[in-house]
Amino acid sequence: MLIGLSIAFAVIVLDQLSKYWILEHVLETYRNIEITPFFNIVNAWNTGVSFSMFSDSGAIGVIVLSTIAISVVVGLLWWLKKEQSRMLQIALGLIIGGALGNVIDRIRIGAVFDFLDFHLFGHHWPAFNLADSAICVGAIIILIDGLFFNKKGVDKK
Repeated sequence: MLIGLSIAFAVIVLDQLSKYWILEHVLETYRNIEITPFFNIVNAWNTGVSFSMFSDSGAIGVIVLSTIAISVVVGLLWWLKKEQSRMLQIALGLIIGGALGNVIDRIRIGAVFDFLDFHLFGHHWPAFNLADSAICVGAIIILIDGLFFNKKGVDKK
């Protein structure tokens, strides 16, 4: 459990520091910065959930979305406490840390700050942040574990 909690804590700290640094120092002068032909640093505020769904729900949305996220984190903490697999402990830590990093923004500011913008041929992937990345990586690890490893962590082949 300790490895998962340590990773969750690291994700929260790195997420909050990256958001602060980008917002207060990198985007201090410019709203958008083109880094490469396919990647920008942007100033985007998400009041909803993934892909800005439910973004027009106002203050009640902040409360509801934060409550749901915290409830999910409680369930993930219960799973983490029972989990023996190191890989799944890491995955759960990534998801827990990412979820809490975004909840901190939602409660503190009323929206989640997103700044990573990937695009190709004029089509933009919705902007995201380090917390979102940690959640996705954690979910991918869980999927890989479920698809390719049995309960003892041995390759299924």
